[in-house]
Parts: sequence; C-alpha cells; structure tokens
Amino acid sequence: MRHSLYLLLFLLISISCKSQEIVINKAVPPDTFNVKIIVAGDVMGHMPQVNSAWVDSLKTYDYTPVFEYVKKYLSSADLAIANLEVPLAGKPYSGYPQFSSPDELGTCLKEVGFDALIMANNHAVDRGKKGVLHTLYVLDSLNIPHTGVFKDTADRNKKYPLFIVVNRVKIALLNYTYGTNGIRPEKPIVVNYIDTAAIRKDIEKCRKNKADLILATVHWGTEYERFTIKDQRVVANFFARNGVHVIVGSHPHVVEPFDILYPFNNDSSYQVPVLYSTGNFYSNQRDRYKDGGVILEINIQKVHQSRIISVGYVPVWVYKGWYNNKIIYRLIPSSKIKEAQLKFGINSADSVKCAEFFDDTRKHLGNLKEIPVTD
Repeated sequence: MRHSLYLLLFLLISISCKSQEIVINKAVPPDTFNVKIIVAGDVMGHMPQVNSAWVDSLKTYDYTPVFEYVKKYLSSADLAIANLEVPLAGKPYSGYPQFSSPDELGTCLKEVGFDALIMANNHAVDRGKKGVLHTLYVLDSLNIPHTGVFKDTADRNKKYPLFIVVNRVKIALLNYTYGTNGIRPEKPIVVNYIDTAAIRKDIEKCRKNKADLILATVHWGTEYERFTIKDQRVVANFFARNGVHVIVGSHPHVVEPFDILYPFNNDSSYQVPVLYSTGNFYSNQRDRYKDGGVILEINIQKVHQSRIISVGYVPVWVYKGWYNNKIIYRLIPSSKIKEAQLKFGINSADSVKCAEFFDDTRKHLGNLKEIPVTD
C-alpha cells in the first residue's frame, strides 16, 4: 500500500510540474533510490573535428565512432551531462574563433547517452541570434534537455532551473558563464551570466520546488590555467553558502583541482564537492594538459533524504591519428588505452603524450578517486 502511495504521489508531482521537469524513469528498489550523475567537459567543434566526422560514402556527418570507448559508461549513468561549447548553427561550418558544427553532433550526443546539455559558455552566441535559435531547435527536436541559454525571458522563467527527476530524486541543474567573448546576445535571447543576485533567486526557486540535489555548472576561470584563480573560489563559496550541493566548472580547457568546501565554519556535516574544471572532453587541442579531460561521477542515495555517497573521476585522453587512410578522433579512458593502442596502432610519440596526460591528471587530482571504465 505504501509503495502505491509513493507511486501516486510521484505521478501527481510529475504531472503538475511537467512544464518545468524532465522525468527519466529507471528501475529502482522500492525504498532506496540511487542516482549516478556524470558530468563531462567541453564538447568543442574545431574544423578538423568537423572534417573528420564527414562520411563520404553516406554524404553525411557521423560523430558516433569518436565515443566508442566511453559510450557504455555514459549510458550507464542515470543522468549524463556535457558542456556543449559549440553552436549547432548550420552552414557555413566553422571552428575557432566563432564556431558552428553540424546538427549531427547533437544527434550523436543523444545516441551515445547524454541526457542533458549545458550551454552557458563563452561561445554560446558565436553565430548570433540565428545560431542560438537553430541550436535550441535542434536540441528540442532531438528531445535533449538543455539549459543556460534561452530564446527569451518567458522561456527562461518557464524552464529554469532545469529540474530532472530520475529514480524519484529531483535534481536542479544550474548553469552560468562569466561572459560570451564580448558578444552580447541579441534580444530577446537570454544567456545566464554569473550574477549573484539572479543566482540567489534561482537557488530559492530550487528550494521552493523541493529539489533533492542542486548541481551548479559554471563557465569560469582562465583559459589554460591549471590552478584556480580568486574569482572562481569566491563564486564557489557563494554557491556553497547559498545551498548548492555540487559545483562543476569548465572553460580553462585543462583539468583544475578538486576540493571539498566547508562553507559554515568548517562544519563537517555540510560538505560541498567542487571540481573547478573538467578540461576538454572532445576537442582538437593537442598541447600538453589540453589533450583530454575528466568525467566527474557523483553518486547519490535517497532513503528519506538525499545524500552524496561518493565522488570520483574518469580520465579521458583525446586521440587524434590516422586510421583507414583518414584522420580520426577517439576518446580513450585510462582503462582502455591498451585496447586502443592495439586497434589503432598508436605510435610511440602519441603513447608518450597519452601516458603523460594520465600521469598529470592523477597527480593533479590526487585527492579524488579514479574510476576505471569496464565492459
């Protein structure tokens, strides 16, 4: 009888709030609800990536092979999130400094297991109002929840924060950026900038909607800087003091440190994990520290109330090389490198770069558990 009441209550909540909530149904035990959230880094769209995705025999773009070593892991999550740092703005496609990638990139992200995308970053309005609207149209047509950028104020008021209910745990996803490369969004487009007054109101809305977990994703910091700057630490502590439970950063294109914040006089009963930068997830950047990133994994358990039971990371190196007479990209977790070396014949120079990336990342995140990706 109690289980029936739980189910009825859950359905009533979902129906009454469906304009604001995305519900992902998973099979769970009747009394304990577990949620695995993973947050990947920057999904970029440099022109070599676009060209590599073209399949001449099919006359279309196909990005899915890039993710062959991480797809199963992505799909294993109850909620998988990535930072879409490229507009899907249509032709002409372009890379740095003002990006636009094919719609097929969005299709691929859905197919390989991403459940939601964050969009508030410095490249959000690279291709103006038209580019923003086309990106939103593509993601909506694919039924991929997204947040951080909106077609107008009414759209933001209706859809933000993004509430995602998975395994009866309500997650509030927040997303902000420090700026948009000096290009202001053309009205009525709205981009979430880091504004403490607005963020307070957003967090209060999370509370009123009884979110079990508030996850803040923030585009901040200094590009290619492996250590945090004061502005990041100030904003992180602001989030923590105001009730955010987990903070994940992006923008530097390199991995930055992980920390646990104690916002209330070192009260150990209130801890806020923060990963200041996940680094690059899928990118053409090849220099040391830039040629990979990490996927942050957060495990939540809810009995009567939710709590974070573990946090860890998967290091992922971006391989770029020749295979079957074509330049290819592959995202390779540390536990899959030997398999990839055999398949693609990764040369000694690239093998050294790969080992260097994993070693650098482990040293940088020595206070965080590494998670192997297994079949």
